[in-house]
Amino acid sequence: MIRKGIILAGGMGTRMSPLTKAVNKQLLPIYDKPLIFYPLSVLMLAGIKDILIIVNRGQLSQFKKILPNGRNLGIEIKFIEQKKPKGLPDAFIIGERFIGKENVALILGDNFFYGQSLTKNLKDCVKLKNGAKVFLHPVKNPNLYGVAKINKQKKIISLIEKPKKTISNLAVTGLYFFDNKVIKFSKSLKPSKRNELEIIDLLKKYKKINKLKAEFIGRGGSWLDTGSIDDFYNTSFFVSAIENRQGLKIACIEEIALKNKWINKKQILNAINFYGNCNYSKYLRKLI
Repeated sequence: MIRKGIILAGGMGTRMSPLTKAVNKQLLPIYDKPLIFYPLSVLMLAGIKDILIIVNRGQLSQFKKILPNGRNLGIEIKFIEQKKPKGLPDAFIIGERFIGKENVALILGDNFFYGQSLTKNLKDCVKLKNGAKVFLHPVKNPNLYGVAKINKQKKIISLIEKPKKTISNLAVTGLYFFDNKVIKFSKSLKPSKRNELEIIDLLKKYKKINKLKAEFIGRGGSWLDTGSIDDFYNTSFFVSAIENRQGLKIACIEEIALKNKWINKKQILNAINFYGNCNYSKYLRKLI
């Protein structure tokens, strides 16, 4: 069972410069909420209450203004500052003490997930006892992503980073579930030509021991990587369209906490007071 989750919210955000020169990308708005709410909501939907957020050095105070410690959500949020980005598997080395002897989930701070069956899939993934699971999603341009080829048993038989020749249209998304071996495997990785530890190399270690499985968001579900300015605003338009059509909010973290019975009416009222007079607060008021 996975009870711990890491959000990797560091990185330089160079593709979105100059916006990211002063503010961390994960604190910029996707429609009416900071981007960090979206990956946080995914871990909360999975039932994970013990969360580590890895941020850039010098940006901790910015995150703590919006997410002090998680107690207002009935969860525990810890922070670690990253000296400099060294690749995704570095999250498990930095977070070794946080992970301890437990299994762990990792989500990238700039990834957006949405889907009707997403919560059910997440609840299944946190039951992981050993091995690793990664979410895959079909894309039009697989040459821009790490790509996986699978067999009928949902086992990954091939992994290639940004393939020149298409082996599959299934991109490796930024949502992963690992057993505790992930720390040892991450420490054994050698830096790539980019001088970073690569997530594809980590996944290959699990594939080698036949312990890597695929999970899917499902048809009609969406995965968006908000790494570029176009993708960032496309995601914002997507959220705006869904919320205004349905009258329901995506990634309302207080609503998820309330549905999970981690908080009660009092914490919702405190949240309304914290956010002030805004549409988000008006939505929270409707919940109670």
